[in-house]
Amino acid sequence: MDKLANFSRSTTAWAILFMSALIFEIVALYFQYAMGLEPCVMCIYQRTAVLGVLIASLVGLCCRSNYLIRLIATAGWGVSAIWGWLLAREHLDMQTTTDPFAFTCAFEPNFPVPLHEWIPSFFAVTGSCSSIDWSFAGLSMPGWMEVIFAAYAISFIIFAPIVVFKK
Repeated sequence: MDKLANFSRSTTAWAILFMSALIFEIVALYFQYAMGLEPCVMCIYQRTAVLGVLIASLVGLCCRSNYLIRLIATAGWGVSAIWGWLLAREHLDMQTTTDPFAFTCAFEPNFPVPLHEWIPSFFAVTGSCSSIDWSFAGLSMPGWMEVIFAAYAISFIIFAPIVVFKK
């Protein structure tokens, strides 16, 4: 248990989380701009959840020795991971339903501030939620995102009690 507690405070732990989220953001932008895959509103929300993990891990990386900041960073990681998993699950349901009226796909994201207008290259919606433009090993993009967010959420569930109870 002490090894996990020490690891949760280490630069390596937070750097792994940060680098993985950064790589996923870069891959999302590569898929959009190099491969021409147009993101739907659910893709943008999932991209935002990965951005939440990225920001939380950056905070944890910069202030890992401060208990309160580490706690806030861990909470941000958990909220983003679980929210992202729920979004990916809903998006996968949108792609696999046979009922055309079961889900609707918005044309622009519903953020508290107009991020899609401020930074359209990152937050603008140009695709449809129901289209499956890419798949690998039998899973579409939201299927892979569900796996990725599940890994983030499971690692959060493992480390959160250690961060909370091992000051």
